[in-house]
Amino acid sequence: MTTQKLLLLPGDGIGPEVMGEVKRLIDWLNTAGIAKFETDTGLVGGSAYDAHKVSISEGDMAKAKDADAVIFGAVGGPKWNAVPYEVRPEAGLLRLRKDLALFANLRPAVCYPALTEVSTLKREAVEGLDIMIVRELTGGVYFGEPKTITDLGNGQKRAIDTQVYDSYEIERIARVAFDLAKKRKNKVTSMDKRNVMKSGVLWNEVVKRVHKREYSDVKLEHQLADSGGMMLVKWPKQFDVIVTDNLFGDLLSDVAAMLTGSLGMLPSASLGEVDVKSKKRKALYEPVHGSAPDIAGQGLANPIAMISSFGMALRYSFDMGALADKLDTAIAAVLASGLRTADIKSEGTTAASTTQMGEAILKELQKLHA
Repeated sequence: MTTQKLLLLPGDGIGPEVMGEVKRLIDWLNTAGIAKFETDTGLVGGSAYDAHKVSISEGDMAKAKDADAVIFGAVGGPKWNAVPYEVRPEAGLLRLRKDLALFANLRPAVCYPALTEVSTLKREAVEGLDIMIVRELTGGVYFGEPKTITDLGNGQKRAIDTQVYDSYEIERIARVAFDLAKKRKNKVTSMDKRNVMKSGVLWNEVVKRVHKREYSDVKLEHQLADSGGMMLVKWPKQFDVIVTDNLFGDLLSDVAAMLTGSLGMLPSASLGEVDVKSKKRKALYEPVHGSAPDIAGQGLANPIAMISSFGMALRYSFDMGALADKLDTAIAAVLASGLRTADIKSEGTTAASTTQMGEAILKELQKLHA
């Protein structure tokens, strides 16, 4: 059995708490002989700043490059609001994405049957919801240069963020979306702002070209990103795979998160190119939720998004799709039993702490694997 190297970066706030439930799962997989994971732990975000005055140290960055996958918790919080911009907690995550060349962000939005009443949308709008947002992750306005704030005098300043995309960046993220769609419902919706942005014009042009040349058997639709956001809350089940740029992907995936009832439910995967020789790819897996410092240390955090993120690692990094399916089934079974963390609690359900939810999911997985 091949040993897989994992780097765990719990981060800040509730990050260490939800990471603890993933560690519990990893330990069981190792003990049961189902997998062989070698884990190391590092610091990122505010915890790294407190220790090293940087958002991620060179040593932990080297560990990330050496790992088969990085499992990431959450970063940030009011404690670090005044630190220099270059070493803010979020800069650690951005560096990981950039230095590992993690260009494709996969954000599934699945509404579990037991949670249809938790969503703010009507049951008929979200029941059976299963969409995938594919976000380009290393280009666009978050990384474009120049990125400056200039003092104009007379108390006035000018801020500049630059939206930049090259054709190859759009081509490769489009391929990821089309490949995923072929394994799902064979439909891709590309979202951009071609009506007001030149980058949107190029995005639309390149996606069409890749589709015509390589994926003409996949249904392709185009939608402006703002109307796409509206349609996500009007009738989300019309979508299967949505592909979009870095900025719009950030916004739209958070909108999609609330369709499922809580940010605490959504995992994500950030993937690099497949290496031609090793057939492996760099990857980072993280929950969509933030560090939630207001509930940190209280045992209130929902660990499902973190556990599901590890499930995506099983699927996309370690070719353990059958085990990932069982993990999804275990999560659904626990929710069906009525167990709930505070963020998804409703009348008639049973309150659970972070640890209780993690333990319940592991017990269900153990039953399925018996």
